[in-house]
Amino acid sequence: MGVTGSGKTTIGTKLAAAKHWEYAEGDDYHSEANKAKMHAGIPLTDADRAPWLATLHEVLLGWHRSGSSGVMACSALRQAYRDELSAGIPTAELHFVLLEVPKDVLEHRMAERKGHYMSPALLDSQIATLEMPRDAIRVMADLPPDQVVQEIITAIRGDALRTTENP
Repeated sequence: MGVTGSGKTTIGTKLAAAKHWEYAEGDDYHSEANKAKMHAGIPLTDADRAPWLATLHEVLLGWHRSGSSGVMACSALRQAYRDELSAGIPTAELHFVLLEVPKDVLEHRMAERKGHYMSPALLDSQIATLEMPRDAIRVMADLPPDQVVQEIITAIRGDALRTTENP
């Protein structure tokens, strides 16, 4: 999770590959109308996000029900969104990972992006919307992607051990 340009797709795909887990790109589930709004620099409303979040929740719930593991790249900027995504899934089975990146690095990344629908004009809006998660793994994502992935794997492993040993 994180704001635009934080590396969700890059880190998510590398993490899924390293762990041999399924991968879901949250952006792929946005409606064309939502993508058009974001491309035009218009922030989404909660009403715009509602069907998208419901669909992402179904993906996560499907993994849970089938006993599969997966990585989903999704902004999940507000606690209410994270609560909706995780509804009905045991907390021991779901980890939110916040990719934190300095604003100047985010601006540079967005300026270098080619062919992405997200307007760089929305960065400030996303930063303002981000509610720091109550219980998430927080990783500085301005490091090399493989290092970020290793930090996440280590943190997930440590969290799983704490959950198992200290319910």
